[in-house]
Amino acid sequence: MFGSAVTFADDTHLPRVTVNAQHARDDAPLSTPTPTGSRLNLSSLDTPASVETLSARQIEARGDQSVNDAVTRTTGFTSTATPGNGGTALAVRGFAGQESVMTLYDGTRLYPGAGTMTFPFDTWQVERIDVLRGPASVLYGEGAIGGVVNVVPKRAQRESATTIQAGFGTDGQKRFALDTTGALGPMLSYRFYVSDNRGNGWAERGDAHTTSFGGAVKLDVSPTLSFTLDYDYARQMPATYFGVPLNNGTIDTSLRYRNFNVGDALIAYFDQSTRLTGVFRAADGITIRGQLYYLNTRRHWRNSESYEMDPSTRRVTRSDYIEILQHEHQVGNRLDATIDRTLAGHANRFVIGVEANQISFQRDSNTPFGGTSVVNADAFDPGVFASPDPTLPEFRTLTRQVALFAEDRFDITPRLSAVGGVRYDYLDYSRRQLATGSEFGKTFSNVGWRLGLVYQLSPSASVYGQYTRGADSIGSLVTLSQSQTRFDLATGEQWEAGFKQELPNGRGFWTLAVYQIVKRHLLATDPLHPTVTQQVGQQSSRGVEVSGALTLGYGFSVEANASLLRARYDNFDESVDGVAVSRNGNVPNNIPQQTANVWLTYTPVRDVVIGTGLRYVGRRYSDNANTAPIPAFTVFDASASWQATRRINLALYLRNLGNRAYAVTSESPTEWLLGPSRSAQVVATMKF
Repeated sequence: MFGSAVTFADDTHLPRVTVNAQHARDDAPLSTPTPTGSRLNLSSLDTPASVETLSARQIEARGDQSVNDAVTRTTGFTSTATPGNGGTALAVRGFAGQESVMTLYDGTRLYPGAGTMTFPFDTWQVERIDVLRGPASVLYGEGAIGGVVNVVPKRAQRESATTIQAGFGTDGQKRFALDTTGALGPMLSYRFYVSDNRGNGWAERGDAHTTSFGGAVKLDVSPTLSFTLDYDYARQMPATYFGVPLNNGTIDTSLRYRNFNVGDALIAYFDQSTRLTGVFRAADGITIRGQLYYLNTRRHWRNSESYEMDPSTRRVTRSDYIEILQHEHQVGNRLDATIDRTLAGHANRFVIGVEANQISFQRDSNTPFGGTSVVNADAFDPGVFASPDPTLPEFRTLTRQVALFAEDRFDITPRLSAVGGVRYDYLDYSRRQLATGSEFGKTFSNVGWRLGLVYQLSPSASVYGQYTRGADSIGSLVTLSQSQTRFDLATGEQWEAGFKQELPNGRGFWTLAVYQIVKRHLLATDPLHPTVTQQVGQQSSRGVEVSGALTLGYGFSVEANASLLRARYDNFDESVDGVAVSRNGNVPNNIPQQTANVWLTYTPVRDVVIGTGLRYVGRRYSDNANTAPIPAFTVFDASASWQATRRINLALYLRNLGNRAYAVTSESPTEWLLGPSRSAQVVATMKF
C-alpha cells in the first residue's frame, strides 16, 4: 500500500508513492490514506466517496470482538446476519446481503457461495476496518451496490512487540488471545496471532467456540522490493440458534431464551486464507504490486430452521430439516502499477491493473429438506434431526473471472481535482447437477465506472460530488440456478455529494453525504402472466448521512453518526398464490429507514477511561408486503478500562445494559432472530 497526502505549498502536488502503509490515525482519520475507497490510496478528504475507518484502538475500546459488531457501529450499516448467511451479512444504503454489501480481506474480494460468507469474523488480528458506502463495481467488480467492508489485518513489524489477552464473563465466556511481532534477522520480520473464544450462550443450548490463528512473514529484499506471505486459519462452531417464533406478530418474552432447534444440531465453518504479496518500486513515482491468493472454505449445517407457533395452543411447528455441506475454493491473482507523475504541469496519479479468479464450489444437501415436528412452546424435548431426505452430492460449479481496471486522479487546479475510474469484468459460469449429470452455464460482462470532483476548501476541508455506475448479481454469482442464468446482471447508478472536514489541533472531524441509488433489472412477476418472471423491476434509495467525532474538553469526547434513508421498490410485482401483486412503494426486507450510533468517552483521572454508547436501528419489515413490521430498538453498552501498570490493562465490557429484547433480523414473517441479552466481560491485556 502507498502513502499520500495533499499540501497547499507553492505548486500543490501529490507526493510520490511510498511503499509502507500508514496506520490509521485516530486524530486525523480523514487525512490518513486508505486503499479501500480508491486503488490510488487517497485519503478520505481526497476521495469523492463516503469512506470511514475503524481503528484497532476504537474496536478494542468498545469491546467489539466480531467484525459484524464493529462494522454496525459505523454510519448506516446494520446487521442482517443469520446462521444461513454465515452470521456476517450486512445492510447499508437500502441494500442487503452478501452480494450487495461486499466483504474484502486485505483488499481481496471473497466470493459468497449461496449467499454465505464466514470469514473474516474475529477482530483480534485486525489493524483497521475500512467501509465504503455506495456502489463499488469500479473497484471490485459486480456486486457491492450498497457498499464494501475491507478488513485489514495487522502487519509484520521489525520492532518487537507481544500482546497477551485473557478474559471471562457471564454465560460462561472465556477468551484467550496472543499477538507477537518482531524481526528475524536483517531482512525478515514476522507476525503471529492466535485467538480462542468460547461460551455457553445466552439462549438455551447456545454453546459456541471459535478459534483463529495465523500470521505473516515479510522479506525486505531491498529498500525497493519486498515480499510478504500471509496465512490465516479460522474455525467456528457458533450457537445453533435460528430465532424464536412470534406470538401474533410480536416477541413473546417468555420464549426469549428458548432454542427451538433440534438437540443434535450442528453448525461448523472452516476457513483458510493464504496470500503472497510483492511490492516493487521500479523507479521514482512508479510502484508495482502483485498478490497471489488462495482461499479455502468448508461449511456444514444440520438443523431444523423454521418455527411457527399457533398462539391459541402454543404449539410450535418445526420444519425445514436442512443438512447442507459447502466446499469452496478460490484462487486468484491481482497485479497493478501505480504511476505518480506530473501531466502537462499538473500532478497526476494513475493506476492500471488486471485481476483473475477461479472459484470452484460444491454443495451436498438433503434437498427438498423434508421433515416436521410439533412441540410445546413452553416445555419440550428438542429431539434429534430426522429428515426423510438423504444428504447427497447436489451440484458443482466453476466460475472464472477476468478484470481490467484503471483509475486516475488529476489536479485540474491546486485545489480542484478529478478522480475517475473504469473496470471491465468478464465472467464465465458453469454448473453441473451431480445427480443427473446435466450441465448449463452463462457468461456475463460489465463495465463499471466512476467520475468525481473534489474541491479542497482548505488543507483540512473538502467538498465533493460523484457519479457511479455498477452492477449486481441477481443471486449468488457462483451458485446461480438454471432459471437465474436466463437473466443478465442488474445495473445501478449513484449520485452523491458531500462535505468533509477535520477540526484544528486534532479535536475531531465531521462529514455529510447525500445520495441517490437506483438499481434496475430486478426480477419481477409479469402482471399478465404470474408464472412468468421478467427482469424489469427497479429499486431505489436516497438518503442523508452525518458522522463525526469531537473532543469536548474536561476529559470528555464523543463519536456519533446518523443515517436517514428512503428505500423503496419502484417497480416490483410479486407472485402470491399465483396472482401478481404490486409491491411498488414498499420498503425492501430488513432495511431500516433510520440508524444512529453514539459513543461517549470520559477520562476522569489519568489511566482510567469510561465509555458508554447506544445503537439505534429503526423499524424494518420482514416481508415484501410490509405487513410484518419489526420494531425499532435501542441498545446501550458501556466499558471501563484501567491502565494498572505500564504493561497491564484491565477492562470491563457491559453489553445491552437495559437487557432489551429485540430482533436483529428476521428469518421469516413468523420468526425473528433475537439479539443477545445483557452480559458482562472482564478482560486483562498485557503488552511487552
